[in-house]
Amino acid sequence: MTRKHWFFVLALLALMALALAACGGSSSATQAPAQEEAAPAEKATEAPEEKETEEAEEAGGEEDLVKKGEELFNQNPLGSNAGCVTCHSLEPGVQLVGPSLAGIATTAAERVPGMSAEEYIRQSILEPNAYVVEGFPEGLMPAYTDLSPEQVDALVAFLMTLK
Repeated sequence: MTRKHWFFVLALLALMALALAACGGSSSATQAPAQEEAAPAEKATEAPEEKETEEAEEAGGEEDLVKKGEELFNQNPLGSNAGCVTCHSLEPGVQLVGPSLAGIATTAAERVPGMSAEEYIRQSILEPNAYVVEGFPEGLMPAYTDLSPEQVDALVAFLMTLK
């Protein structure tokens, strides 16, 4: 192999290591207790968040749902994984670990025939390996199955504003 090839392989390995670290791939002993301590607090506040989301929807608060989704997108960590903003840029052409989400509402509507943009985005959050974007490895994005349905709805509502 030439020197150029070795450099490329090393750069790719470094990027993969960064991606694993950003998506919660580390399992150090110092992180586990913090996550365990945070879990009860999350559970304690989960019911009021759900109630707020339901009230906002009932009052026709699509704007509030979008705002909540934007807050969740920028939250780090999000549930037990890295937050969306850790791996996804909202700027066109800016790739962090995963693809840019600029224009995702438009792109999602065209990704899978017969599937709406909302369905595609929801499935991408809960089952990210169902449809992997070309150029990205399967298994890179974790499944956010520990989010409440209301949190997923809020994320979908926010991402649907990115046209």
